Amino acid sequence: MLNIKGVAVALVLLTGNSLAAVAPQEAAKLGSSLMPLGGEKAGNAAGSIPAWTGGITQVPAGYQGSGKHHVDPFADDKPLFTITKANLAQYRDNLTPGQIALFEAYPDTYQMPVYVSRRSGSAPQWVYDNTAKNAVSAKLLNGGNGFADAYGGIPFPIPQSGVEALWNHIARYRGTYVVRRASEVAVQRNGSYSLVTSQQEALFKFYDPKGSFANLNNILFYYLSFTRSPARLAGGAVLVHETLDQVKEARQAWGYNAGQRRVRRAPNLAYDTPISAADGLRTADDTDMFNGAPDRYDWKLLGKREIYIPYNNYKVTSPQVSYKDLLQVGHLNPAFTRNELHRVWVVEGTLKPGARHIYSKRRLYLDEDSWQAAAVDQYDGRGELWRVSLAYLKNYYELPTTWSALDVFHDLQARRYHVQNLDNEEANTIDFSQPMADDGYFTPAALRRRGTR
Repeated sequence: MLNIKGVAVALVLLTGNSLAAVAPQEAAKLGSSLMPLGGEKAGNAAGSIPAWTGGITQVPAGYQGSGKHHVDPFADDKPLFTITKANLAQYRDNLTPGQIALFEAYPDTYQMPVYVSRRSGSAPQWVYDNTAKNAVSAKLLNGGNGFADAYGGIPFPIPQSGVEALWNHIARYRGTYVVRRASEVAVQRNGSYSLVTSQQEALFKFYDPKGSFANLNNILFYYLSFTRSPARLAGGAVLVHETLDQVKEARQAWGYNAGQRRVRRAPNLAYDTPISAADGLRTADDTDMFNGAPDRYDWKLLGKREIYIPYNNYKVTSPQVSYKDLLQVGHLNPAFTRNELHRVWVVEGTLKPGARHIYSKRRLYLDEDSWQAAAVDQYDGRGELWRVSLAYLKNYYELPTTWSALDVFHDLQARRYHVQNLDNEEANTIDFSQPMADDGYFTPAALRRRGTR
């Protein structure tokens, strides 16, 4: 057992048995010694990580509302120092193997500007209230491939296993209904890239205030994406019904081909299926740092570490920053990134004997204040570090919630990288204020009708 600030964490491998929810006296720490989502309220002994005092609770002056670019609430902050290849040894104890590998791969250009740590994470009170209820009721099902008796909040805010912590990331709060227009790019070794722009919509059924676990019908969310450009791809679409227990009922996905005007099932959009728009740099379950069924891995909770992670990254999606200035050879332009020291849960998945996946091991670093994965290291079949995923987090204070501003997927062997959710050059960005679509909007028949307009 590993005891962290009084939170007992069982270092157990995923088994076929359901794990009981925590005792009420343990859950009572939420909102007292623990923040409402489960992170430690107190700062660290060195004072380099502050206490959590509520995070961002109101939008900053100048913000024009949902759908508009975010104003940086910490725009006046200056870097405390910058980690480079030259001083890497001084800071490597607070870095992930993947971050260290990026310094080794790009010794002359990769840097990490480090700022004062601001625990800006926050969520609506109703999410906090539901999380407290989930703490004493949620339980794993089907060997950890799903969970029950949790709704509208973090399911396992005081995790007792690696797979519980993983579910916290998968089921974290990101609003109820979201519409966004954004681009993704695969940046080649010479720095060249071509934008693929799409309109995306998601209905997070798990966070519908009018719903409940009983009427989820195994659906976590619906997702719809229409490609807007380039012209050769325009009109194509993908529809996903994301199931909670994907072993019991697999994810349902459909693709719309604009040229043929046909909707077809996409049964293989899961696990290590390569994503075409990512030029092979991202698998289906790399998306969102990790998504989908956890069943091909044994998951272990390795405890907590203090790590420099991307945090409060408002500048990387600023309309004042062009794509050509942001997207450099090998990695994002460090001048527009922000890193802070935060505590993270470390969760490691090892491929089960007999299971198939291109990654033999994955190690996730989950922000303790939000459960969002900030970094993921992926290892190949030889056990060598292969790919490094980084989520550039910020607080979407109009909700509020902590989510990624950009997701970046580095291939250390190919020396290429993929970036999702670019919206710097869009007039409108992510919008949580649109009238909520109903379930009928996210059906193959509706997809066909919209595609033929």
